[in-house]
Amino acid sequence: MATEAFEDIAETFEFLDDWEDRYRHVIELGRAMPPMEDALKTPATKVEGCASQVWIQPLLEGEGKRAIFDFKGDSDAMIVRGLIAVLHALYAGRSIEDVCKVDAMAELGRLGLDEHLSSQRSNGLRAMVARIRSVAEEAAAAP
Repeated sequence: MATEAFEDIAETFEFLDDWEDRYRHVIELGRAMPPMEDALKTPATKVEGCASQVWIQPLLEGEGKRAIFDFKGDSDAMIVRGLIAVLHALYAGRSIEDVCKVDAMAELGRLGLDEHLSSQRSNGLRAMVARIRSVAEEAAAAP
């Protein structure tokens, strides 16, 4: 059920044997993301539960379950910015209905992130996933 972009990341992770190389790759993914405009970094887009500053601005094209999900995201920590890029690869371009079905922790587990992130980073990652799910579930319930 993973997107092609996420599968590309998973394949790269399989190729990289060393966790430090994987860590650097996640950081590079974050660096490659376009920056989020400062005007969008508001309390409404801030993700609570993260040790770093994290903002996620959902973007929906269409309405209801068939709306296409995307988001802008940013963080003041490079590794977290990379994790946002990984989540973007996992979720962007899916219908709201499909976003609600993604088992993000299982997909992210394929990358081994759960084994190598600090508990604070893992909690922050779960908070970002929860925010995305919440937006998707709210959009799916809209008439």
